[in-house]
Amino acid sequence: MLVLKRRIGEVIRIGDDIEVHVLDVEGDVLKLGFVAPRNVSIMRSELYEAVRKENMDAGSHGEDPKHLLHLLGKKPKDE
Repeated sequence: MLVLKRRIGEVIRIGDDIEVHVLDVEGDVLKLGFVAPRNVSIMRSELYEAVRKENMDAGSHGEDPKHLLHLLGKKPKDE
């Protein structure tokens, strides 16, 4: 892990396309701003983990394909 100390107004660069701006410090809370290409996803860790868990849960249900087609109002090709 790389550990850096920065002051308000300073910037950290990640590669050629990402900038992290130190915007403010309020007590023990640090406010950051990010500049990155639209295709780069940036989210809080707890949100990332919640989305990842939801995706894992959705993929592990093992739904019957015929039931899923029924829910979509379609008939399986073998009928």
